[in-house]
Amino acid sequence: MEDSTPLPSSPSNGKNKLWDFVKWTNNNNSSSSSSPSSLKLSRYFSATTASILLLLLFLTTVVLTHWSDISTLTGSSVTFTFPMFPKNYTDYIKRDEYLLKCTNSKMSMTCPSNYPPTRNLDSKSNEETCPEYFRFIHEDLKTWKEKGITEEMVESLKDNIHFRLIIVNGTAYVKQYQKAFQTRDVNTLWGILQLVKLYPGRLPDLDMMFQCHDQSSIKRDEYPGSKAASAPPQFHYCADESTFDIVFPDWSFWGWPDINIKPWVPLVKDLKKGNAMKKWTSREPVAYWKGNLHTGARMKLEECDSVEKYGTQIIQQDWEKEVAGGFKNSDLSKQCVNKYKIYIEGNAWSVSEKYIIACDAMTLLINPIYYDFFSRSLIPMKHYWPVNPDNLCKSIKFAVDWGNNNTDKAQEIGKAGSEYIINQIKIKHVYDYMFHVLNEYSKLLTYKPTIPEGAEELCSERFACSPPGLETTYKVDTMVSGPSKQGPCTLPPPYGQNTLEALRDQNAKIKEVVDMWESGSG
Repeated sequence: MEDSTPLPSSPSNGKNKLWDFVKWTNNNNSSSSSSPSSLKLSRYFSATTASILLLLLFLTTVVLTHWSDISTLTGSSVTFTFPMFPKNYTDYIKRDEYLLKCTNSKMSMTCPSNYPPTRNLDSKSNEETCPEYFRFIHEDLKTWKEKGITEEMVESLKDNIHFRLIIVNGTAYVKQYQKAFQTRDVNTLWGILQLVKLYPGRLPDLDMMFQCHDQSSIKRDEYPGSKAASAPPQFHYCADESTFDIVFPDWSFWGWPDINIKPWVPLVKDLKKGNAMKKWTSREPVAYWKGNLHTGARMKLEECDSVEKYGTQIIQQDWEKEVAGGFKNSDLSKQCVNKYKIYIEGNAWSVSEKYIIACDAMTLLINPIYYDFFSRSLIPMKHYWPVNPDNLCKSIKFAVDWGNNNTDKAQEIGKAGSEYIINQIKIKHVYDYMFHVLNEYSKLLTYKPTIPEGAEELCSERFACSPPGLETTYKVDTMVSGPSKQGPCTLPPPYGQNTLEALRDQNAKIKEVVDMWESGSG
């Protein structure tokens, strides 16, 4: 839903800097007019000078009046780079060539002909190794490693996906097949566009299909044995052990305007402030969850809503009330007031996972079936407490009781989970993951991608030059301002099969130990 709030204005000192320029111009005019030659010419050009000053005053007034939306002046295409500034007056000009070139909102929007270059030759190599969870990129793509991906395999997905993304010679194009729920597809495409602008020219030509529904859908049992190599390569937000879907960062990293959730960078700042507002030892010693109870495994969670019996508070979100109030009572940063928070899947994986784990509370993770791009590196009893779904309410109560009797350890688990999210899922890591999964995927294509009929070029103007509202505000807030000075982090090698099995066995044994503790408690 849209908000009536205008687009955020430029930095508060922007007007002062523009006014400094006006004063600089006037001072130069004053000093030059005191010379003998200028005195002789002043009478001759008095009318012209007055006209120029009036024109300058008019232009200044127009700019100041429209400062809250500097990218758009009705009926024209304007980019505020101010080439009239003296060469040493460059502190105002942003280090980017990606300023919006918006036209009248009533006009059909097309991408500028002078769109930013598709290659950045100035970026330096990055010796930083990507976080551990990047290694699962190899795992997600290994199905097609031997025989590759044909155009026929990609084309076979057309009836079931939301959009097709093509990159040719550094420029991104999209062909939409169906509209996704809310802004999932739009925000995902916006994120990919920012990636292309962050690392211009680094992504090779590629052709990929994206599905935006809740659940992954390329079933492994439909492609048994050697047929697995012919499974269609579908990108999605999550997957599970029974599907081939290639996981990709979800849309909410660029904001979720439909329910008033901020983009990831400002939201993390809010979560940090929320965590600091109340010491862990002063938080409520109960497990907390809020959301939609009428979907998937969550329907059983309502039975656990008893602080006295299970040490648990379960709140059904009143969606009509929240929509009417602009979701002002759903501020995620104000929900970090409990020692324990519950994460449970709905129809599938939920974007709420990262918000819940980032709260410094010990997360009670109810045995998830699905995984997203970062969650496979989470370790039970280090980053979260594993809850047995077969004995749901009693298992939650046991975790709460254990935490209240082992406060130091419970706080340590909560802090480790929060630090994992905040430090390992920085927005730079999100973009780098996107880069590497697309780059590795492109290597598997056995054909040269071309722009299909009906595809449109992607550019910021198609998204961010919309009428003012929350969706547009989030686009402007998350727009990449220029090419990265460094390349993406270095992709770590794939797991060896023995290492991967050892990791899975380790996590399974930890969960078994917790089950034994619970069983032994009577």
